[in-house]
Amino acid sequence: MNTFRTYLLLVMSFFILNSVEAQVDKQQKLEEKRQVILNEIKQINNLLFKAQNEEKSVLTQVEDLNSKITARQNLIRVTNQQANYLSREIKNNLAKMEHLRDELKELKEDYASMITKSYKSKSQQNRIMFLLSSESFLQGYKRLQYMKQYAKHRKLQGESIKEKTLTLQVLNKGLIEDKKKKQDLIEDNKIAKTKLSKELQTQNDLVATLKKDEGKYANQINKKQKEAAKIDKEIDKLIREAIAEANRVNAKKTGTKVTSSETFTLSPEAKLLAADFTKNKGKLPWPVKNGVVVKRFGNTRHPQLPNVTTYCSGVEIATGKSAKARAVFNGVVLNIQRIKGANNAIFISHGNYITVYQNIKNVLVKKGDKVTTKQELGTVYTRSNSGKTTLKFLIYQNNKKMNPASWIFKM
Repeated sequence: MNTFRTYLLLVMSFFILNSVEAQVDKQQKLEEKRQVILNEIKQINNLLFKAQNEEKSVLTQVEDLNSKITARQNLIRVTNQQANYLSREIKNNLAKMEHLRDELKELKEDYASMITKSYKSKSQQNRIMFLLSSESFLQGYKRLQYMKQYAKHRKLQGESIKEKTLTLQVLNKGLIEDKKKKQDLIEDNKIAKTKLSKELQTQNDLVATLKKDEGKYANQINKKQKEAAKIDKEIDKLIREAIAEANRVNAKKTGTKVTSSETFTLSPEAKLLAADFTKNKGKLPWPVKNGVVVKRFGNTRHPQLPNVTTYCSGVEIATGKSAKARAVFNGVVLNIQRIKGANNAIFISHGNYITVYQNIKNVLVKKGDKVTTKQELGTVYTRSNSGKTTLKFLIYQNNKKMNPASWIFKM
């Protein structure tokens, strides 16, 4: 019975140690998430707020501040999750430690009793007499086995005490570390909340300016939306033309008829490329080395002007001056086109997928070039009036727009 109990205690110790490892893993994931947000805030400060001397419109100031406030609120939320998780783990570990101490006390008492009994009968003569006094060979054999099991059990008890002591030490060390981490997180959150409070006050002042002449600013946004829609229409037209041309070239090579201008007719090589592109969904690199998304795909209601809804056909990424746009995957340059209001747009095919890199100057590739993942395509244009360097990035499957955030790693 004692042997079984010792075995059970060892098994429980194993699960407790595994539980500690699981806790560390969860903490690491939350900390990784927090570091990503901290890096995003750093990027926002560097890319959107560094050039304080450059004049910004009220709308631009509001948009930039919205990005920072959203990131700051996410940081506070994740930090709270970490602190709350640590509070639960501290409570759980205290309970485990109390339970372990009780078990350790019981084990030590049992072990002390065994040592006392062993001491009383430790002489070789007593053991021999115990065996020789057996009434039969079978009884002698059983007594020998009992002595072996007793010695084994005593060894197991000693190992169990060592194991329990080690587990207790691990939990105690973890408890001290968790308490310090929690305190550090609480202090970090105090600082973050103070910064958020100041940012919200600045936002309120800007919103008050917007509200004074809401119609004027709504018209400015609508004007920008019309310009963007015009560019999108031109991009869509160029996509259809590029698909049609690619299909004509493929038909000429294979001696077949052109079947569609809406979808690519893929060669075996292009099919493999498309399959590889699909396999990498969610893992593609960013189209710039450093950047922060300032406009996301799809319809978005303006947070300060509730009657205004904006649409983005891809994502807009703020990046640093002289930053290079880079290919997100292996492919072929399908087309390069100068578009009014968007500088150069580079179209790269990846089988039946197309990635578009818009607002490029100093193009480094030409039509027909094969490009590799992360190859530089050109310099992202910096607007002189705002000082902003923004890349617009789009993904198409044939002529259908896709959400880039679903394809790019942690976008």
